[in-house]
Amino acid sequence: MSVAKPRIAVIGAGAIGGITAALMKNAGYDVEIVCKYDELARRINDKGIYVFGFRGEHHVPMPAVAEIREMRSGNDLIFLATKATDLIPAAKALLPFLHDKTRVISLQNGICEEALAEVVGEEHTVGCVVEWGATMHAPGELEMTSDGEFVIGTIDGREEPALDVIKTALDAVLPTTITDNIMGRLYAKLIVNSCITSLGAVCGLYMGQMLADRKIRNIFIDIMREAMAVADAMGLHVETIGGRLNYYKFTEGTGLLSQMQRHLMIRLIGFKYRKLKSSSLQSLERGKPTEIDYLNGYITEKGKQLGVPTPVNDKVVSVIKEIEAGTREISPKNFDDFYA
Repeated sequence: MSVAKPRIAVIGAGAIGGITAALMKNAGYDVEIVCKYDELARRINDKGIYVFGFRGEHHVPMPAVAEIREMRSGNDLIFLATKATDLIPAAKALLPFLHDKTRVISLQNGICEEALAEVVGEEHTVGCVVEWGATMHAPGELEMTSDGEFVIGTIDGREEPALDVIKTALDAVLPTTITDNIMGRLYAKLIVNSCITSLGAVCGLYMGQMLADRKIRNIFIDIMREAMAVADAMGLHVETIGGRLNYYKFTEGTGLLSQMQRHLMIRLIGFKYRKLKSSSLQSLERGKPTEIDYLNGYITEKGKQLGVPTPVNDKVVSVIKEIEAGTREISPKNFDDFYA
């Protein structure tokens, strides 16, 4: 693999995948994007990708194909930016395109790295935490809505020369850090998404409305406590997220003062991000499945394997599965069932 010029493919032309592909291409990398839809592939081939927001305004021409099977061979880095629900079929489709030094980097929500490694092999798998925001305004028209960084690492913590190559490529998008505890960083983000994204899908409220409700804040706290109990059983050190939220300190203490501090912090988060709408809620509104199996579902599955009870996370998963199946409505009333 050439450190200066690895060949790169990005699978998924949504907000994260499209911006990542466009800014690496804009920095001089040899990048091809896989779009899933023929119409979008034609549009990108004709007009490129339009990126605006925190990294400025860019019109970036690049080659695009609709399906993985149409992808060129010989890519050194493959960034997987599909929905987590598309992970397994995408990973299987990639197998004919892997060579000995190919690395597949997951840019997906939740913890997908273990499932990815089962298909492509742990030696090909690199974990990545995406700590910045983006929105698709229209196909091929993408806004970077917040600054941030990437964090990358191997899932077993081993040193890997390819990480330096991946870091250099991703630095063209945003600053990138290499960690020897990628699972602890991924799990930290998973806990936040399991609270905010999943509960938003349960009730249909914006974050500010949701976290103004004490009952919902109690569920928020219980999701975190269960997740941390599972992490302890896994022997996993959960990293501080955003440089501020230390889950160990947040969940310790049962007294009135500790409870008040937790609720105050959650209220402040709710106020700061009061207009945020859950990505899982948006998926449900479009008639698409959520990524619940890779969020709260990951916590519940690990809990079952390790004998750790996770009743609140279990309930979140079951409620969202019922909403997906059409047997339950999206409503704040769903929370009445949590402690019935």
